[in-house]
Amino acid sequence: MEINDQARKELLAQVEYLTDEVINRQPAEDRWSIKQILQHLYLMEGSVTKTIQIKLSSEDQNITIDKPIQLTVDRSNKVDAPHFVTPTLDYSTLHDLKSKLTATHSTLHDVAENATEDQLAVKSYPHPIFGEMSLTQWIPFVGYHELRHIEQIKEVKQQLGM
Repeated sequence: MEINDQARKELLAQVEYLTDEVINRQPAEDRWSIKQILQHLYLMEGSVTKTIQIKLSSEDQNITIDKPIQLTVDRSNKVDAPHFVTPTLDYSTLHDLKSKLTATHSTLHDVAENATEDQLAVKSYPHPIFGEMSLTQWIPFVGYHELRHIEQIKEVKQQLGM
């Protein structure tokens, strides 16, 4: 969880002093606002956590090779978000978004703390780009995914003149 905690600390530092109005402003019609990025992050973290919990409770085992998940931070390859983690245009406050991010992060942390390395290593599920990934890799993947979107937040802030 080290990469996840590091990424979350950096994420919160990037948005700490932004107003609710700023985070809800899209830099262009076809670009996500900071609010949408934050919403995508908690939806994704929550989805990964729930899937890990389901996989851990199943008897199925599928051992797979490690994938280069660190490549997730490379923003030169655009990836469309799956529909279940696509953010809405609804207005949100930074306080509300931080609360949801804290909740999903805490739940993932609990899952990671309570599962053994052996339990995580013998179970997997598919990633849309990397293919079948072990639960061991899904946990730090969340942190790398967040680092990717921190770069996107920096771009949005620049486009908004911040």
